[in-house]
Amino acid sequence: MEIYKKQTLSETFAVYFEKRMARILLLGIISGFPWVIIGSSLSLWLKEDGLSRSTIGWAGLIFAVYAFNYLWAPIIDRIRIPLLTNKIGHRRSWIVLMQSAILISLICWSVIDPVTNLALVITIGLIVAIASATQDITVDALRIEQIGENEGKSMQAGAAIAVVGWWTGYKLGGVIALNAAEYFQNIGFENYWQITFLVLGVVVIACNIGLMFVHEPQLNERQESQKETEKMIEQKLGSSNLATKSIAWASGTIAGPILSFFKKNGFKIALGILGFVFLFKIGEAFLGRMSIIFYKEIGFSKSDIALYSKGLGWITTVVFTLLGGLFAIRSGVIKAMFISGILMASTNILFSILAWSGKSEWLFAIAVIFDDMAAAFATVAFVAFISLLVDRTYTATQYALLASIGTAGRTTLAASSGALVDWLNGDWGTFFIITAIMVIPSLICLWFIRKKIKLQ
Repeated sequence: MEIYKKQTLSETFAVYFEKRMARILLLGIISGFPWVIIGSSLSLWLKEDGLSRSTIGWAGLIFAVYAFNYLWAPIIDRIRIPLLTNKIGHRRSWIVLMQSAILISLICWSVIDPVTNLALVITIGLIVAIASATQDITVDALRIEQIGENEGKSMQAGAAIAVVGWWTGYKLGGVIALNAAEYFQNIGFENYWQITFLVLGVVVIACNIGLMFVHEPQLNERQESQKETEKMIEQKLGSSNLATKSIAWASGTIAGPILSFFKKNGFKIALGILGFVFLFKIGEAFLGRMSIIFYKEIGFSKSDIALYSKGLGWITTVVFTLLGGLFAIRSGVIKAMFISGILMASTNILFSILAWSGKSEWLFAIAVIFDDMAAAFATVAFVAFISLLVDRTYTATQYALLASIGTAGRTTLAASSGALVDWLNGDWGTFFIITAIMVIPSLICLWFIRKKIKLQ
């Protein structure tokens, strides 16, 4: 499929103003917001209640569920929720169900003390992560299905808008969480984080209301194609009864998406793609997991973090995500990923300089701006890359597989980030240098498969 074509700047930016891009923006917000809950908010909550860096780092293992959501993605892609699916659609019904689970979890957190009930806090955090990872399966599928299969330009623009939405949910959600927590703390509430979680619950409700305005296409071709795969498997089994129909359904649901991916790309190239996806954002994840702890230890307040890392960072991310989408369209996603990988490594070094120089608001602002710029370029290229690889017959499952493999590298390995800082005796500068080096293996992997992936 030809997806790369030179265009004028006006032609590229015009696609951002299509009506369906507004829907994709909202879907991105819904996807990004839970990361504030189990990332920044949970980490700072535990930090301010006296828990160690290592404990906070290992608590981040709850993010590992994002690495495995492909295991239940086939089920989410096929099973309909009684009553709800008929009223609001297959994709939206799953999102609403998972958003409800997140809302209930926030209410539970609002009445718990993490010092005396750490295990329960982490368990609820795990529930939030599972619900978020599950909704991402359908959010990504619904986002991809907003755009036609052969609309390469719109798909890359949609990837940029989805990233803007994700970072909007994450950054502005962080602004709300941090400022609310500081406000309730300043007026004398001891359980200020618990009250803040109720405020975040209101945001969840608002997202669900907005979801009702997102159009869900009825893709009958997908269902017919899935049924054809099941019939083929049933025929090979040699008979037609309840047992063979069940086996055919299970095989088509679970094995079909994986076989389709390897058949489309070839075994060696498929493995190369998976290797690159796994390694690409490990360094960014190590930095991201510990960044808010670093900001706190170096002397910045919650309002400082909200202003520079969340508020200013959101503006930077939006601007450079849109520019990153433009760059990916005009230069191709492969080149965009090489450049963004180099940018990610370079910007991590800025945090080393900040660590060695001590608290500096202007250096903090510079580091955040360039880090968000690099992350924006990297994320939009990455999302476009895997979005263009999926087979529309198995949209949710294949995207979940690729995205979760990328998440596996970021979550399972980055869980040791706090332990690494402790092992370095709090030498944040060296820690950030190590995170910069982590991007190199992925770029080597991409170099070897670059000419065999038809994305330019």
